[in-house]
Amino acid sequence: IIGSNRDSGIFSFLDVVTLCRCAQVSRSWNVLALDGSNWQRIDLFDFQRDIEGRVVENISKRCGGFLRKLSLRGCLGVGDSALRTFSQNCRNIELLSLNGCTKITDSTCNSLSKFCPKLKHLDLASCTSITNLSLKALSEGCPLLEQLNISWCDQVTKDGIQALVRCCPGLKGLFLKGCTQLEDEALKHIGAHCPELVTLNLQTCSQITDEGLITICRGCHHLQSLCVSGCANITDAILHALGLNCPRLRLVLPLLLNCHELEKMDLEECVQITDGTLIQLSIHCPHLQVLSLSHCELITDDGIRHLGSGPCAHDRLEVIELDNCPLITDASLEHLKTCHSLDRIELYDCQQITRAGIKRLRTHLPNIKVHAYFAPVTPPPSVGGSRQRFCRCCILL
Repeated sequence: IIGSNRDSGIFSFLDVVTLCRCAQVSRSWNVLALDGSNWQRIDLFDFQRDIEGRVVENISKRCGGFLRKLSLRGCLGVGDSALRTFSQNCRNIELLSLNGCTKITDSTCNSLSKFCPKLKHLDLASCTSITNLSLKALSEGCPLLEQLNISWCDQVTKDGIQALVRCCPGLKGLFLKGCTQLEDEALKHIGAHCPELVTLNLQTCSQITDEGLITICRGCHHLQSLCVSGCANITDAILHALGLNCPRLRLVLPLLLNCHELEKMDLEECVQITDGTLIQLSIHCPHLQVLSLSHCELITDDGIRHLGSGPCAHDRLEVIELDNCPLITDASLEHLKTCHSLDRIELYDCQQITRAGIKRLRTHLPNIKVHAYFAPVTPPPSVGGSRQRFCRCCILL
């Protein structure tokens, strides 16, 4: 029986929906269920279409200093005004997700800076009005920041990154996917001021080069996860620096040498990667399970041969993506036939791969899923003399 403050702790284990239902049972339950101490963690993603600014304001008044974690991911109706009220009322907030809240601007970060000094995790992904001013504000008022996601905030430049990292030395996770104005200078600031960095996502930051990444390697020795997918200026040269300086690297793009625990590697669209990378992978990464080489146009059968004979091949490798690798032929499939754990292979737009080659692979790996494109043979002219045109077809073999 729940009927006293002593028993109200039971409500702290309930989710938002259950708490609201309990509040309708009776007056006493209403008081207990709506007590701010029960609302320390709130995720409103499932109600995103219904959440407006006034809802956030009411929640902040109800929870006050009790609230530690709030997710407003996808709540398009929430803007700066509501978040200012929230910041004033919930000054102990530690984790805040505003992912996809496209109405917010730098004003929200100014409010967080003024009132929320305990903030540790902030997600601003796809908040495209965010600029360098937000990062400067956060650096001044949120020194405990450990994780920041500003993916697709494409107005951010090296100046904002510099201001942020100089005053937030405890940063462990930076997600900069789609911040297309960032260049090597921004990475130099990160490398110089983020010794605790564990995760760095630079996907599609197309201006960065080996030079910038080398400074990351030298300054961020705790790095475990690095994504540079879509960074076309990255070459094999970075692998040596990663291996020497970042031995903890586990989930990445690129890495190696000393990274013997590596399980996943995504090199999609790193168009300057060569067979040399696969040779190093085959030697140094015996636990490799997933490898993406999509659009790595310099990869050849010889690189796959080394991979197929490496220690990961026989029992570990589960997925390999080779779509849009034009130099790959049926010979590569022969090199992979001893990969007994191989579950899936992507071969879209590998023009030199044939049905016969795939059939031979399946005699050794009967359960493998093969995704490939084949252009159907154009049929002979019809009676009227015209040819029917066929589009390319996607076939799951």
